[in-house]
Amino acid sequence: MARQDINRSGEMEVFARVVELGGFSAAARAFRMSPSAVSKLVARLEARLGVRLINRSTRKLQLTPEGTAYYDRSVRILDDINAAEHEAAIGAIPRGRVRVNTSVPFGLHWLLPLLPGFLKLHPGVSIDVSLTDTVVDLMEERADIAIRVGPLRESRLLARKLGESRMVVVAAPAYLAEHGTPRTPADLAKHNMLGFCFAKQIDGWPFRDSSGGIVSVPPAGNALVSDGEAMQRLTIAGAGLSRLARFHVDADIKAGRLVPVLEDVNPGDLEPIHAVFVGHGGQLPARVRAFLDYLVENVRL
Repeated sequence: MARQDINRSGEMEVFARVVELGGFSAAARAFRMSPSAVSKLVARLEARLGVRLINRSTRKLQLTPEGTAYYDRSVRILDDINAAEHEAAIGAIPRGRVRVNTSVPFGLHWLLPLLPGFLKLHPGVSIDVSLTDTVVDLMEERADIAIRVGPLRESRLLARKLGESRMVVVAAPAYLAEHGTPRTPADLAKHNMLGFCFAKQIDGWPFRDSSGGIVSVPPAGNALVSDGEAMQRLTIAGAGLSRLARFHVDADIKAGRLVPVLEDVNPGDLEPIHAVFVGHGGQLPARVRAFLDYLVENVRL
């Protein structure tokens, strides 16, 4: 039976603030506590859970995998507690406009098909959708939610994971018939590797090498595009090879419009997909919370 004197939500709130502010001292100032008190609270939490949540160093704090999982769940629980109190107090019903920024592939293949169901469930809400593969500033774009595909950059934004998709290198059958099928990563030097005209955190195409390590091959081709949908269409047209998320090209592979290549050396890396937003708890409008919850419940990658 759980001890009644453990303030679990309080522990979660302090731990979450340590993560979001990047240190014990900053969290201590936010709660008007001493840094040692915050540090001891986190240490007690780790002792009770029996796992290390944070790797401490003189330069920065780094979450362990267990810490990341605990943080994600803590934010969700704290959101639910604050929302329950807020909505009980004012009887909040989701209404108003939700501005969403999303990558083109995710928008076309997942977000837009889900909108009718959400709007039917919440008739008081309207959706303003902007599709672009360029990472936007939520504040500048006045967006409530942005869908980010790929590793998240460090920021003060909060995030809820929607899923992840395996990456795959593909080409059109006509391209392979003309240029041959690459059998090893080294063969890519003789092929047209299509790329994006915006910066990506992972620029090269990773493959497993003979020793079990990872070798990265930078894309070198004669065409760059601004979004994944354009890349998909250019690849289907036979312009070259591309590396895209499996959810984006799965239908094309099944229909024979695209063929996976180099699967035997595919490292199986997964591209995460998150919904990022500003603020949490009582500061998050009911309309935004409702849309986030709907995405988490209905996106199945």
